[in-house]
Formats: sequence, structure tokens, C-alpha cells
Amino acid sequence: MTTSEFDSYRPPEEPRRRRRRDRPDGHEKAGGREQGNRRHRSGLAPSTSDGGREMAMVPEPQFSTTASDSYYGRPIVKAPPWDERVAAYLVCGGIAGGSSLLAFGAQLTGRDVLRRNTRITALAAAGVGAVALVADLGRPERFYNMMRTVKLSSPMSLGSWVLAGFSTGAGVAAAADVDRMLGEKLPLGPLRGMLRAVEAPAGGLAALLGAPLAGYTAVLLSDTAMPTWNDAKDDLPFVFVSSASIAASGIAMITTPVRQTAPARALAVLGVVADVVATRYMEARMDPVAVEPLETGRPGMLMKWSERLAIAGGIGTLLGGRHRVVAAVSGAALVTASAFTRFGVFYAGKDSAQDPRFTVEPQKRRLAARRRAGITDDSITTVR
Repeated sequence: MTTSEFDSYRPPEEPRRRRRRDRPDGHEKAGGREQGNRRHRSGLAPSTSDGGREMAMVPEPQFSTTASDSYYGRPIVKAPPWDERVAAYLVCGGIAGGSSLLAFGAQLTGRDVLRRNTRITALAAAGVGAVALVADLGRPERFYNMMRTVKLSSPMSLGSWVLAGFSTGAGVAAAADVDRMLGEKLPLGPLRGMLRAVEAPAGGLAALLGAPLAGYTAVLLSDTAMPTWNDAKDDLPFVFVSSASIAASGIAMITTPVRQTAPARALAVLGVVADVVATRYMEARMDPVAVEPLETGRPGMLMKWSERLAIAGGIGTLLGGRHRVVAAVSGAALVTASAFTRFGVFYAGKDSAQDPRFTVEPQKRRLAARRRAGITDDSITTVR
């Protein structure tokens, strides 16, 4: 008797009793054949003792809320292979974008020291962020390949062009200020006059692209399938932009004398209010399961300390921002708060991919809400 290697997985079968042919006219045989036909029509193959019976080889699926019991012991969604270099890029992008806006305001109001410091900060942060991004990509030519085309539906493609345009404007503006700071000793020759002519437009270009640079990374994260990032897609850009404002203000308060930091102090106080409100509002609007990674573990600790440091830095700026030491300490608290926010969001998104519960339960709730609204004909997924 020929058997298959999979026969060992089948449960043992009871031996069948041989039928007795009591009627010589063949009715019993015909009845047996008719009964077998009925079994075939109902989708069941006749049972035999030689392993030829058709059986279901895969057990009925049972959902579990632990990652170890998910499909083949794997998470439902795969977390991106990003490490802390991408989180550092998120922080640097916020600092660069916010600093360019402060630099443009200083340019319009004649605050030369604030303008110079914030321009240099913007260029340095953009440079460090670009290095971190290229390091995460693995090879520098991959960044070049992203510049070969423009894809309006891709946050990564648009973000690469925003970063390139911003770095160009910030670099030209910062070069002009560095040349002045060094007493025009840079070997520019006849290019110095051209640099002076394009300095103000370059600063305006950097300011124009500052907010997109600070916020596009939020769109990049929420465009993925990570449950926490995706569920926060409507509010995360506002959190990142407000976080960028307090980071840029904090660095300006650290590096610039208090007599020129009035715009930075005002932006810091407004940024703290916006950051706390935007973060609380985002968490309140998120699914109660998808928001859990932002409230527990390492991400939860970072988010809690981010809010505490932001409030402390804002109060210090408001009450003692005209004192050099208090301004510097408050600025450091604001920069740290912004970094904690972005690292907390980064870690929370990656953690949410590890447990199937963060994927399945929000989906079931969304599907139930669509059914209550009468939308039942445009979904290919059925949840029981």
C-alpha cells in the first residue's frame, strides 16, 4: 500500500466493517453507490482505510493577542529596519527647520547675532541629519537615486527634494554670515559680491522650506503600516512642527545673548503651549489600543519627560528668560524635550508592530464603525 509522508499527521481511523450483501438482487450495492454519490455531491470524499480520504490539513485559525501565537509566530506587520540614526534625523530636521524661521525673522528685524547663529545652526543640523540619513541608507548613492525623480505621492521623494532645497538656501545664507564673522577672509574673490546679492533670497528660501522640513518626517512615519504612526497621521505633523519650534528656540537661547533673543523666547513660549496641546489632542483622538505604545514602556517614559521638560523650559523662559544662565538652562530643557518627543514617537511606532493586538483590534473597531454607518459594500475584509 502506497502512503504519503503526510499520512503521519492524520488522526487514526476506526477500521470499517465489511458490508453484508443480504439482497441478491443488487439493491444493497446500488444503495451504497447512491450513498457514496450523495457524499460526493455534498463535498465529502468517501472514507477509505488506505489513506485516500480527503481531510483538512490546516486547523481552523484562532486569533491570539500575543505575538508568539500570531501567524507562524511572527508579527502581522513588519517593523522598518530603522535604528536611532533615523530618530536623530527626525530631531535634526526639526532643529534645522525651526532655526531657519528664526533666522528669517532676525534678518527682517536686524538682529545680526541671532541671524548668524540660527543660520549656522540650521545648516549644521541639516548637515548632521543628512549624514545620519545617508548612514541609515547604507550607501551614499541611494540618496542620489532618490533625487533622480520626483514622485508627488511619496513623502520620501518629496522630503529628499525639500532637504536638498533647504540645504542649498541655508548653506548660501550661512556662508555669507560666516564670511562676515571671519572679516571677509574666505577665499571668495569676485564671488563675494554675488554671495551678498543672493544672501537674503537664500535665507527666504530656507525659511519657506523650514516648516515642510520639520513636518514632512511625520508624514513619512504615518504613511507606513505601523499601527501607532498610522493612527496618528492627522495630528502628528502638528506635534512635530511645534516640537521643532521649541528646539530651535532653545538652541537660540543657548547660543545668543539675551538682548537679541526676544523672538526666540516668544516662539519658545508659544511652542510649548502648542506642543503640549497638540500632543494631548493627538493622543486623545487615537484608538485606545494604538495609543498604548506612546503611554507605556520606554516611549511612554520619553513622552512623559518631554512634556515635563517642555513645561519647565517654558516657565523658565517666561519668568527668567532675560537672565543669561536661566535662558541657557531653559533652552537646554526645550531642546531635550523636543528630542524626547521624536524619539518617543519613533520607538512607539516600532513597538506597535511587535504585537498583533495593536493591528487587529483597531481594524475591528474601524470595520464595526463602518458597518454602523451603513458602509458594507466597499471592504474586502470580513471580521467575525
